[in-house]
Amino acid sequence: MIDIGSLRALAAIEQHGTVIAAAEAMGFSPSAVSQQVKKLEKEGGFAVLERRGRGVLLTERGLALAAYGRRILAELEELESTLLADPAKPTGSLRVVSFSTAVRGLVGPLLARIGQSGAALDLSVLAEDPREAVARVANGEADLGLVHNWNSVPLVIPEHLTLEWLCEDVADVLVHSSHPLARQAEVEPAQLVDERWISTPDGAICNEALLRIFADLGRVPDIRIYDPDFATHIALVEQGVAVALVPRLGRPALPPDVVAVPVVNPIQARQVGLVHRRTMTASPGIRHVAVLLRGIAGSGAAASGPGAPRTG
Repeated sequence: MIDIGSLRALAAIEQHGTVIAAAEAMGFSPSAVSQQVKKLEKEGGFAVLERRGRGVLLTERGLALAAYGRRILAELEELESTLLADPAKPTGSLRVVSFSTAVRGLVGPLLARIGQSGAALDLSVLAEDPREAVARVANGEADLGLVHNWNSVPLVIPEHLTLEWLCEDVADVLVHSSHPLARQAEVEPAQLVDERWISTPDGAICNEALLRIFADLGRVPDIRIYDPDFATHIALVEQGVAVALVPRLGRPALPPDVVAVPVVNPIQARQVGLVHRRTMTASPGIRHVAVLLRGIAGSGAAASGPGAPRTG
């Protein structure tokens, strides 16, 4: 009889490309994963992996078995999340991966409400960029993902995932109170082309959104500083050394010398959503979390807190 653990190991190797990467994703040692594969080969009577340089490739039979394995594992996951779960009692552990500002603006309030609701749910949270979050949920490393999708930078969602939009998160340009733009009610991209910027790292979705603002103007923003933490962006704006594009979700109260000015034509906004595998749709835990997140997002407090725009 084929062991489920062995199928899971083979599917992980196919997804991650190497035994070592699969072991890291599964939380096992490489030798333990190798033993699972050897067990599968012994039970099947044929090789499922072949050496290629320093890595491995799945044989033709290995690829077929991995495909069957993914379907079996998906059905098993659906069974565990529906028929074997009490819909009236959301329990168990959920792995959540979320972008950083949503950890502050959505996940923090979510954890508080779970405690108040009395649900026996245990959440672990990892902060990741939305692309990495989608990948982790897609390959089973996480159960839920909080992601964002800028109006100028679309996020690709695999077919076996479900996406539900929760709220819109508007971004403002932050300037020092002594900056000429601080006295304006709103600002257009053409007025920002000569500014010195701090941005999230090159390749991050928020960095791409900043670049897209100036695409129609045929200009590239003068980015002097790259840092992943929006708190650092706010601090450097306060020091008067740069301006920054910072979303409102999870944004703390701004210092007295930092002014948030809305950007228009176009408005800079991103949609914030929740992703999970379709096999987990009926999971009581996921349904409970989704309901709580809808309430938090719908209240408006998460995306328009004390750092909302003000004029200087």
